[in-house]
Amino acid sequence: MSQATTSARLSEATSASPMGITALVVWQAVIGLALCGVAFWQLGQVLSGTAENAVTAAIFGVISAILGVVSLVSVPFILRHDHRGRMMALASNYLLFFAVFFGLLNRIGFFVGLDDLADSFGRGLPFLAVVLIGYLISSLGEKDSKRSERDILIQRIGWGIAAVFMAIAIFLMGGITAVQTLLTRIFSDPLNIGLLLLTVALAVALWFLWRAPTAATFNAKVSHTETLNGYLLLSPNLIGFLIFFLGPLVFSLYVSMTEWSAFGAPQWVGLGNYGEILSLNVSPLAEAGQRASEVLPDRFVELSRFSLGESPFVLGAKDKLFWIALRNTFVFALLVVPLSVIPALVLANILNSKIPGMNIFRTIYFIPSVAAVVGVAAIWNWLYNSTTGFINYAITGTVNFINGLFGVVVADPEFRWLSNSDTALIAIVIMAAWRLIGFNTVLFLAGLQGISREIYEAADVDGASTMRKFFSMTLPLLAPTTFFVVTTNIIQSLQIFDEVIVLINPPAGPDNATLTAVLYLYQNGFQRFNLGYASAVAWVLFGVIFIVTLIQFRIQRSGEAY
Repeated sequence: MSQATTSARLSEATSASPMGITALVVWQAVIGLALCGVAFWQLGQVLSGTAENAVTAAIFGVISAILGVVSLVSVPFILRHDHRGRMMALASNYLLFFAVFFGLLNRIGFFVGLDDLADSFGRGLPFLAVVLIGYLISSLGEKDSKRSERDILIQRIGWGIAAVFMAIAIFLMGGITAVQTLLTRIFSDPLNIGLLLLTVALAVALWFLWRAPTAATFNAKVSHTETLNGYLLLSPNLIGFLIFFLGPLVFSLYVSMTEWSAFGAPQWVGLGNYGEILSLNVSPLAEAGQRASEVLPDRFVELSRFSLGESPFVLGAKDKLFWIALRNTFVFALLVVPLSVIPALVLANILNSKIPGMNIFRTIYFIPSVAAVVGVAAIWNWLYNSTTGFINYAITGTVNFINGLFGVVVADPEFRWLSNSDTALIAIVIMAAWRLIGFNTVLFLAGLQGISREIYEAADVDGASTMRKFFSMTLPLLAPTTFFVVTTNIIQSLQIFDEVIVLINPPAGPDNATLTAVLYLYQNGFQRFNLGYASAVAWVLFGVIFIVTLIQFRIQRSGEAY
């Protein structure tokens, strides 16, 4: 018998049976059609307005449509024994298995029962400790492949102890009663029985697809197996990403095109919310004092006035508060970024020395970055107090010192930092910059320590001054770190929210002086329950941050080109 014939027979022996492949094709087709049917039913209810919960129906409809299409698309690939068909079948069955399994657990009250288990967990805790001891005993018998009968006996004794005390712990924690309750709930409801049977069928399908004979039928290579193993290990994080990040992100995009108060069915408005937010109008004025309402279209209010030559104009907007919030956000970012980056760069150069005790100073400067915003705001609220605050106290002392030293009468300013529209935003800028300096300093310090000392030694030999080394060597070599620090600080500044809402009361401040984009989003979504409009504001802010970040990347790349 030739080697080729032997290999062929061996391949046939280790391949999946034609009957199994046929069953897989039928299974994928049935599952795909069923899921597409569910998708049409759910989305039809949403569009017709008959769904009890339009949001839940829309989510289930979209997920069912995606899984159904993947299942149907996998059928022709499976018929051709193409490995892509196996991959798609595994993905669709795997995701559907977890969806059905966790849906069944939710219906029978499994997750609610975990609270009862937590209450009785203490009764079984001592026995769980004995389970650990049994496991340690069993490990004494796991020496090597040449184990004696004594080692095998020790291992069995250890596993026996672990099994017995695990059973006792489960019994004391009410595990047996809980299992009986769950089984009763499953078999008392036909829908639950159907979900259980579907879960078992999906598990069998996954087992069949994962088997080595099935992989051989689809000509799976080692790289394919490694890829599947990798995705299997990553699947919990990937599923979490889909459910808790990508899913809400896509859902918020849908909500941004609706009018929805979180109660009832969303009303589709398309790009109406975006038009309301971004609508601007520039109209000429007959004279500088003319009323804006006389020249602006309906629903537009005055945002600002300006002149081109001798011709006055008025700028109007449908949503004046959004543009005020966006202006405040940009002003905040333009002030905070240099105030938090430049001092951090100077501090990093000072701390990048081998003076004894320097680690203590590095820790001290980093503390504001890890301190809670609420605690920091409470301290700064006291510092900014117009009557008892230390800042005004220091200003008053300085004024009195100048009066006594030079005989010049200087009025005490008595700044009302948080209640004056001219200083409220500046007060938040100072506090935010103070919090960011420590973290930026650590980043710059890491960048400085990555620069080779030989470069500076060569500069010392050439007689370069300290300032020349800083501007000609340190700054260019720190360019990647500086780019990262500036980019992250701009993104954080454009998303400013915490400092405003905990420091200013009311958060928008006097005359909306501290109204920021994220705060405006919060007010619309969680105070006025206008979630559709709030989602549109969030996506507009995302677009602004994306454009600003893209510009920074382009500037960085153009600098590297030179």
